[in-house]
Amino acid sequence: MATDPRHAAYLDALGVDVYVRRGLPAPGPVADDAGGPDTAGLDWNGLRERVAACTRCELHSTRTQTVFGVGSQSARWMFIGEAPGAEEDRQGEPFVGRAGQLLTSTLKALGFAREDVYIANVLKCPPPGNRDPRPEEARCCREYLERQIELVAPKLIVAIGRIAAQNLLGTDMPLAKLRGTVHALGPGRRPVLVTYHPAYLLRSPGEKRKAWQDLLLARGIFGRIERGENVLP
Repeated sequence: MATDPRHAAYLDALGVDVYVRRGLPAPGPVADDAGGPDTAGLDWNGLRERVAACTRCELHSTRTQTVFGVGSQSARWMFIGEAPGAEEDRQGEPFVGRAGQLLTSTLKALGFAREDVYIANVLKCPPPGNRDPRPEEARCCREYLERQIELVAPKLIVAIGRIAAQNLLGTDMPLAKLRGTVHALGPGRRPVLVTYHPAYLLRSPGEKRKAWQDLLLARGIFGRIERGENVLP
């Protein structure tokens, strides 16, 4: 089936052909999460201040600033990545640089500006050398992310990349098995979908078609949510 021609220019920018296959995987098992009491009741200003002053793990000693999050605080879609990098650390905003430009182009292809969604990371400080987040670092930041999710109250969450998805869903399943399935997050069972990280897509442009299929699935699931349908198993 041909993609809506209104999005063709954006898809060209992504390097994605304007045709996609029809089939999409069916929903499967779900995961859960757990929270803590330290951020309970904090509003946006209080949470931002708490994050900015955080010294819970060793990453505070090497950061320039914390990278809190950006976008609409009442967004219906929330995108969650793994951790800020050096450029994010300099600017104080998640997903800038080449990976951020690709994410912005992807959002435009879906009909969104960055300001329409909320974008955050599992970690609020960059790991040295752009290494993967350590489990203890993710645990230290977990409460902050959970409170952000509570405050935004998104209808749909998109986990960007394997590490973000595994941390968010509390699983060690590979990305290939997490994609294409609607997962449920926490007691509130917020729907979560998983896709590739834009940095990976820059290194492996042949996977952009799969990433676009993930987002078409997300758009379809969101439409069902808006119609009041149950999208979770």
